[in-house]
Amino acid sequence: MEGPSSLARRAGTRDDPYAQMREARKQPLLLHSMAVFREIFEVVFAHREIRSVVEVGVESGQVSGMYVELGAKAVYCVDPGATAQLRATLAENPALHLVTTPSPEVLPELPVADLYVLDGDHNYAVVERELSWIFDNAPDAVVVMHDLLWPCARRDLYYEPSPLAPEDKHATSADGPTAWHDELTPAGFVGAGAFTVAQHAGGERNGVATAVEDVLARPGNEQWRFGLVPAVFGMGVLYRAADQGLEDALRPYTESDLLATMENNRVALYTRVLQMQYEAAAQAGHADQLAETVSAQRREIDRLNAELHRAWEALRIHR
Repeated sequence: MEGPSSLARRAGTRDDPYAQMREARKQPLLLHSMAVFREIFEVVFAHREIRSVVEVGVESGQVSGMYVELGAKAVYCVDPGATAQLRATLAENPALHLVTTPSPEVLPELPVADLYVLDGDHNYAVVERELSWIFDNAPDAVVVMHDLLWPCARRDLYYEPSPLAPEDKHATSADGPTAWHDELTPAGFVGAGAFTVAQHAGGERNGVATAVEDVLARPGNEQWRFGLVPAVFGMGVLYRAADQGLEDALRPYTESDLLATMENNRVALYTRVLQMQYEAAAQAGHADQLAETVSAQRREIDRLNAELHRAWEALRIHR
């Protein structure tokens, strides 16, 4: 157990009581990056020899570099839409290899890896194919996944334009889910053109968690185990039953009711903020419309006053 020094490190000191809030201000309003799971990756690397990584879905390159810091010798960064900035960042590290062919099609073209990190398309069709290939061709690998909880656990998300065939997609909506009711809403977690979501949650072949369950349930996959870290949209870890040391090391995270409660509270608060932003924008629009109406009415009053003045002048002259 840590001593009093941990209190000062987390809460600040008597001379510097604002240290915690300075750290808080550094974070985005919505935590979503796989970088926040560094200590989970440290556990994985400590219990398995990870020399090669296939990373599906690359952010800024920061997370890609983290795998090298933890001991990987080669990281294959799969991102068909890589920006010029991302290309430049990856080029600075010779251990990072950009791959622009999409997943899962690209998986057979890459060396079999020790660790697969799946954080690309968050829908059943893509995740099911990725896991099926890994289970069949990389049986000794560890698989780390993102978005195993709300909103993608039981509802497909499709980055647009989606390359999926129509039969692999559910009917979609540009509205988004919220924690405050079960229906989609324009005031929810929306993609603003970047992505759409399935109109309905649940059912078959819908969502990332459903894909994991279906692949694990297939004959021949009995030796795979799954652990869920219930934080920041949910991190899943898939490993072989023989990896008892890894399972034990992950247990404080995967069995944490505290993490699950904090995640539920986090998404509830965030979607409330989204609703308030939507309502504020609507009110601003109403205010602009009201201002335009008042301005038009003032112009009409000025016009009528001018006509009335001319009428009085004409009447005075005739008298």
